[in-house]
Amino acid sequence: MLAYILRRIFQSLIVLLAVGFVAFAMFSFVGDPVDNMLGQERTQADIERLREQLGLDQPFIVQYWRFLEQATQGNFGLSYRQGRPVSEIIAERLPATVELALVSGFLAFIGGVGLGVFTAIRRHGLLPSFIMTASLVGVSLPTFLIGILLIYIFSVELGWLPSFGRGEVVDLGGWTTGFLTASGLKALILPAITLGLYQMTLIMRLVRTEMLEVLRMDYIRFARARGLTEKTINFRHALKNTLVPVITITGLQLGSIIAFAIITETVFQWPGVGLLFINAVQFVDIPVMAAYLMMISVMFVGINLIVDVLYFAIDPRLRIERSVGGH
Repeated sequence: MLAYILRRIFQSLIVLLAVGFVAFAMFSFVGDPVDNMLGQERTQADIERLREQLGLDQPFIVQYWRFLEQATQGNFGLSYRQGRPVSEIIAERLPATVELALVSGFLAFIGGVGLGVFTAIRRHGLLPSFIMTASLVGVSLPTFLIGILLIYIFSVELGWLPSFGRGEVVDLGGWTTGFLTASGLKALILPAITLGLYQMTLIMRLVRTEMLEVLRMDYIRFARARGLTEKTINFRHALKNTLVPVITITGLQLGSIIAFAIITETVFQWPGVGLLFINAVQFVDIPVMAAYLMMISVMFVGINLIVDVLYFAIDPRLRIERSVGGH
C-alpha cells in the first residue's frame, strides 16, 4: 500500500511539472503585460526598464524555474494589475469559490445518487421516465445558458433570488462565508444549481447504469431466493457495489466543479478565483494566471490521488491482483 501511494505521488509531481510548463509556455501568446501597464506616452527606455523589473527580459526557462522556485515557498509574485501579492489576492477570493464548489458538489452527489437509485429501482414508472428525459437538458445545455435561464425565471420574473454577487458575508478569522447570513444563502442558490446540474445528471445516469447492472448479478438473485426484502437488497447489497466505480467519477467531478466554476462565476459575477482569472486574462496578469492554473492543477492531481487510494482501499480485487502480481 505504501509503495503504491509513493509511486502515485511521484507520478503526480511529474504531471504538475508538465502542466505548469505547458501553461507557462502558453502565457507568451496571451500578450505583453507591459502594453497594459504603461501609458501612451511611454518610451522604449520605460518599456525595457519595466520588462527588466518584471523579469520578462529573461529566457523562458529561467522565468519558469524562478516561478517554480518561488511557488514552492508560497510566493507567486506581484499582480501586474493590482500591485499586490498574488497569494494574498487568491486567499481573498478562494473562500467564495470553495463555498460554491462544496455546495454544488454536495447537491450533485446527493441528487445524482438519489435520482440514479430511484430511476433504477422504479425504471418502468412514468416519473423515472420523465426524470431521465429531463436529465438530457442538464447534459445538453451549456452552463452559461442554464444560468441565464435561472436568472430570468427566479430573479427577473419572480424576483425571489438575487441575480449576481455573493450577498452579505461574515469574516471568520480571514475566511469569509455566506452560510451565516440570509442574503448569502439566497445568493448561493442559483450559482450552486447552475454549477452542479451537469455533474448531477452525469452521476445520476452513471449510478442508474451501474445499479441496473448490479441488480442483474447472480448474488442479487440468490439474495432474493433467500427471502431478503427488496429494501435490503437494493440499499445494502446493490448500492454498496454500485458506488465503487462512482467514487472515481465523483472525485474527478469535484475537481471539474472547481476548475469550471469560471463560467458560473462570470454569469453571476461571483467574486471567486474563476472571475479573478477571467479579469487576469483580459489584463495579461501573468502571475495571477500562473497561480490559478497551478492551484487548479494541484487540486485535480490531489483529488485524483485521493480517489485512487480510496478505490484501492475499497475494492479488494485490486489488492488481490497487486498481491498476485507481486508474487
